[in-house]
Amino acid sequence: MELNYRYQKNGRIEGFLRRIEIAKGIIEFLPELPNLEKNLRRKSLLKSSLFSARIEGNRLNYEGIRFEDGRLKTTNVEKIEVFNIFKALSWIYSLNSPKRLTESLILKLHKMVMKNLFSPMGAFRKESSAIFNQAGVAIYLPPSPLIVPSLMKKLIEEVNYSKESFPVKAAIFHFSFEKIHPFLDGNGRVGRLLATFILKQGRFDFRGLLSLDEYLEKNRESYYQFLAISKKNITPFVEFFLEAIAEQAEKTIASLKDIDQEREEDSLLPRRREILEIIKDHQIVSFDFISRRFSKIAPSTLHYDLSKLMREGFIKKLGSTRGARYLARDST
Repeated sequence: MELNYRYQKNGRIEGFLRRIEIAKGIIEFLPELPNLEKNLRRKSLLKSSLFSARIEGNRLNYEGIRFEDGRLKTTNVEKIEVFNIFKALSWIYSLNSPKRLTESLILKLHKMVMKNLFSPMGAFRKESSAIFNQAGVAIYLPPSPLIVPSLMKKLIEEVNYSKESFPVKAAIFHFSFEKIHPFLDGNGRVGRLLATFILKQGRFDFRGLLSLDEYLEKNRESYYQFLAISKKNITPFVEFFLEAIAEQAEKTIASLKDIDQEREEDSLLPRRREILEIIKDHQIVSFDFISRRFSKIAPSTLHYDLSKLMREGFIKKLGSTRGARYLARDST
């Protein structure tokens, strides 16, 4: 099997690339709001993780994926899937992530994505595979496992030495990666993570605030349709992928353009920020009141959240028994 996928430059592709470049320029000139962006980035990564899993059939919604403290104690497969993608995305945006696409990077991401889900993980498949439609009919037979390592080596080299723009490079890589289908499971999730990594290389990740997976999940039928292209000319897929970046980039800008300064509470984790807003809205509240609003969160976790808010000076506590009340710092 030879990769050799190509695309034809046209007006649509040039238009999408212009929109992406303009959006990139706008983002770079917006004021930096580190605390606010940290929370927005975390929310974006959570959404990307959720939508990436939903593309593969996961049924969770946003309310079901809160793990603010970076831990997940559950045997629920769907929650594990989202959590694993989130950890992998967070690693990509950490200071420890590599700067260059390598085989070890790809295998590590697969190991992270499939943790507690599937074995073997972190290794290319050693057996034949097939892609089936919803009716259970095989619609694509990936290449033999014997040539997967050589195909991946060639793809990595092509990406690293390509002169294409990073958005186009990410599109071609993603399509090629899915056609090689190097793993028995997790190919879609890892392929989208790697597309994000390539965009980040060229600073087309928009400060980590762009959720490409959100667009792909909302347009899942078209996404799969374009991935099913059997010709070497993959122009339609490149167009679709660039449109996804352009649309999500402009959506990101719209969410930031009216913000010119950040507040102290922008540094809080989402649930603690929500607790603080509840306390401000109701002026004075009991623990039972807060617990009812967060019925799925363990009381010990909520007590910890409240103690953190107190230590950081956001709220005050009146009383020390079960009848204690909480109020905002500025309340009298």
